[in-house]
Amino acid sequence: MKTDTMQADVIIIPETETVFPITERTQKKHFAQGLNFYKLFWLFMLGSFFGVVIETLYCLITRHVYESRVGLIYGPFNPVYGGGMVVLTLLLDRIKQKRDLFVMACSMIIGGAFEYLCSLFQEIFFGTVSWEYSHTQFNFAGRTNLMYCMFWGVLGTVFIKDVMPHLHRLIEKIPYVFGVILTWILIVFISSDIFLSVAAVKRVEERKQQIIPSNSFEEFVDRHYDDAFMKEKYPNMMTVRQAQD
Repeated sequence: MKTDTMQADVIIIPETETVFPITERTQKKHFAQGLNFYKLFWLFMLGSFFGVVIETLYCLITRHVYESRVGLIYGPFNPVYGGGMVVLTLLLDRIKQKRDLFVMACSMIIGGAFEYLCSLFQEIFFGTVSWEYSHTQFNFAGRTNLMYCMFWGVLGTVFIKDVMPHLHRLIEKIPYVFGVILTWILIVFISSDIFLSVAAVKRVEERKQQIIPSNSFEEFVDRHYDDAFMKEKYPNMMTVRQAQD
């Protein structure tokens, strides 16, 4: 027998001399390999965080003021950017080897459409808007405009071609068990944060219509997240009527 060759391909238990072939199950597992659920969730979290950072810096540079740009009550997160990063990743991954201008054009369309749909969703389900661009040139129903579509195009191209390969490696270096546990802890946190934020925004509009709380949870929301708190947290949020005036 060629024992040297066999030792490279099998595991031998000394006590019994039983031979087990090495399979994928006996090898070290990799966390978030490829574009699986865990990888996409971490991209969502990273996009939610860095989107807030970029928008805050943009506001500081262009308007010389600090203003809250978060989308959730707790933590520096905005799901619009997180969702945008996931959508861009899924749709641009297959064309990332194409020329930069082609990728940029696709990213412009995808990002602009995503921002438009997010604004429409917020208006339909909550009766509020968080951004309104009717006063800007080349806007699309006030929900986005050509300039921000170009921002999506540039950011999407840089992200999928230059940033994403590094993120792949960094995320996949997370130890498997630790990564799975931490991911589910974050899922519980961000889901609770989204639920509470949605409830608080809903109560803002209901209070303006003088609708009293219908249960103890809504009473809790009114006590802890009143209009002053919500105005500080979401300074640009307005009702549809305010946006149209």
